[in-house]
Amino acid sequence: MKFKALVVAPTLLVIATFAFAQRTDRPGPAVDTIYFRAFDVDRAPRDLEAGNMDLYMFGLKIDAAERLQGDPRFTLFQAPASTVSLLLNPAPSRRGELNPFSIPEVRRAVQYLLDREFIARDIYRGMAAPMLTHVSPQDHDYLTVYEIERGAGITYDPEYGRRLIAESMTAAGARLVDGVWNYDGEPVRIKLIGRVEDERRNIADLVRTELEAAGFQVAVSYLPFAAAVLTVYSSDPASFQWHIYTEGWGRSAPQRYDFATANQMNAPWLGNMPGWQEIGYWQYTNATLDELGKRLFRGEFTSEEERNSIYRKIAATGLDESVRLWLVTAINSFPARAEVKGISRDLVAGLRAPWTLREAYIPGSRELTVGNLWVWTERTTWNPIGGMGDVYSADIWRYLHDSPMWNHPFTGIPESYRADYTVETAGPVSTLSVPGDALRWDAGADRWVPVGSAVTAKSRVVFDYGKYFQSTWHHGRPIEMADVVYSIAQGFELAYDPKKVRIETAIGVTSRPFLETFRGFRMLDENRLEVYVDYWHFEESLIAAYASPAGLGMPWEILAALDDLVFEQRRAAYSDTAASRFNVPWISLVMNRDARLVERTLKRFRSSGAVPPGMFRFGANNLVNQTEARERYQAALDWYEERGHFVISNGPFLLSRYDPPAQFAELTAFREPGYPFRPGDWSYGDPPVLRIEPIGQSTVRGGRDAEVSVRVVGPGALGVRFLLIDPVAREVVLSGDAVGAGNGDFTVMLPGRVTRDLFPGFYELALVAYSDSIAPVVDRSVDINIE
Repeated sequence: MKFKALVVAPTLLVIATFAFAQRTDRPGPAVDTIYFRAFDVDRAPRDLEAGNMDLYMFGLKIDAAERLQGDPRFTLFQAPASTVSLLLNPAPSRRGELNPFSIPEVRRAVQYLLDREFIARDIYRGMAAPMLTHVSPQDHDYLTVYEIERGAGITYDPEYGRRLIAESMTAAGARLVDGVWNYDGEPVRIKLIGRVEDERRNIADLVRTELEAAGFQVAVSYLPFAAAVLTVYSSDPASFQWHIYTEGWGRSAPQRYDFATANQMNAPWLGNMPGWQEIGYWQYTNATLDELGKRLFRGEFTSEEERNSIYRKIAATGLDESVRLWLVTAINSFPARAEVKGISRDLVAGLRAPWTLREAYIPGSRELTVGNLWVWTERTTWNPIGGMGDVYSADIWRYLHDSPMWNHPFTGIPESYRADYTVETAGPVSTLSVPGDALRWDAGADRWVPVGSAVTAKSRVVFDYGKYFQSTWHHGRPIEMADVVYSIAQGFELAYDPKKVRIETAIGVTSRPFLETFRGFRMLDENRLEVYVDYWHFEESLIAAYASPAGLGMPWEILAALDDLVFEQRRAAYSDTAASRFNVPWISLVMNRDARLVERTLKRFRSSGAVPPGMFRFGANNLVNQTEARERYQAALDWYEERGHFVISNGPFLLSRYDPPAQFAELTAFREPGYPFRPGDWSYGDPPVLRIEPIGQSTVRGGRDAEVSVRVVGPGALGVRFLLIDPVAREVVLSGDAVGAGNGDFTVMLPGRVTRDLFPGFYELALVAYSDSIAPVVDRSVDINIE
């Protein structure tokens, strides 16, 4: 089975040849061993040529990608797998100083200093698409914000931007002296943090030039991943260690109906805006974004139309605030030797998807060597609560762990992965009665208690964990309902136990709005858990994804040891900010120092026969006794003695070796007989193709009805949305949906009553096509000459 494709607007296709793995009877993945090694991005093509690795999971620089493209020895997998933004520090100025980005008008003015077209065309050499909001031009929600994106009137206009900056700086009391803004007799200096690994270094230089032309002194620090992240995300914005940062974001599976990214990139409550919801830090606040974001996140709408209206308001308000300024979606190029077969590619994440290395193999070999820019950095932290936030740990973790659900790589709709589910919902306004014997976790009493009478919820989801429970964790102990129950209780403890919230403030505070919607839990039998949640969505699979109460990433005894270290012993922290505040390690299960802390804790648990208080008394069920607990502790200790770390999970590979100084990790196939998946189970076949056929320039006589024919090629039910844009006034003069005639033929109607009032000249007809079979959309523009 072979095909070709490449994901770039205006066409969705792929430049890659695939041959899917043959199904076998062996449980687990296609190969026996995967080696992860670090290779410098500038040397990566030569290392591929030398056979030092089989595929590279970090996007190549444009020069290298162009050199490998068309070389028959390699396959180049391309996907819109990352976005680039600028984060501005909006903290209020200190006495005697002026932070220009504390002024909203200055932040908005910077938008006009950013030449997004140049960045996409010249810096990325066409392998990027400009973006204005947090929504990538390939995302399905681009349809939702299309008119905001194209009708905002924000273009590269440095003279206009400098004029707006001058007005705001003068009003704030600054003076322009010899072309440099001064405040209280001192130059206004901006600290710019620029990343060095990729094209963001060039972007930093471009931004510096524009800011200097606007009258600011700019001090640039070019930093690698770990140092940059520490400076920006682990500091109080009011300490002004930075003013502007060139952010980069890896994109995961397609999302047809986004709810998380809109919040993450705009709304302060989720902890990803300056201040990070960390106690003692200055916080960026915006009540409107928090209110809208929570409504979107928690399904507080009654229809798709209302959901889309909320989403548009978030995007528009975020754009108006301009704390995070979006630049481009980059088309990442991931190279592999042509011998590598069996790869299913995610339409958004590219090779950074959970199925890539489950199916990949080289005929005649049982091994793969995977390269990345790093295997470990100073910011790579392996803990399942407040770590694993960097791509380098995530690129390994996704093959060690099976999620209950995952988004389909083409449609972007959540589906069962290792937990089956059924959904019952009363709809957006009605409710279901929650049985009185359903349970909730009482963080004050440290026990499960009945919810009692008169409790209601919008939806009920029953999860069947049988595909987990038929197998074991990597250390050989069965996966059990106790693992699910501990994870649920742990989440409520972190959010509602006052002592724990004081320690891990950001984790606790940001999880409360989500946990508030859970109404009760019931164990129906040894495999099934019933979850009641006050959440509704018009796409029922999103109800299941929202209600999924436990990720089942690690066994309960590891979580219990970590909780004890963080909250009882106070010798470690889950988050980097808490670690800094209390001067303890940011705990990482792969680091020898931290692993020894876990080891000592497990030995103490084993000696005393400790069972976490109240956690496992789940109604009439006592899920863990002392004997079973000791067996768990001993299994974890035996694992540590053999492996030297405590990363224990349940996926197709286990972590055999992890050597940070050597930038090396070894993954070994997990072939326990009960493991439910085999090679072939993760093959998704050919990604569909969606494209808008080329359209010639049209001439329209003003005042007369006119039609523009559009041809779309793609799967499923198709649609086309259009905007007619006045490029001079930067306004949308007409918007709507094209009329479909079937078989991909559409007609854009341009009424004479609209065109008669337009000044003669060229207008832009912007088109976006979509399908119900795939999440990404494609766009194309054509000139319309109105006479």
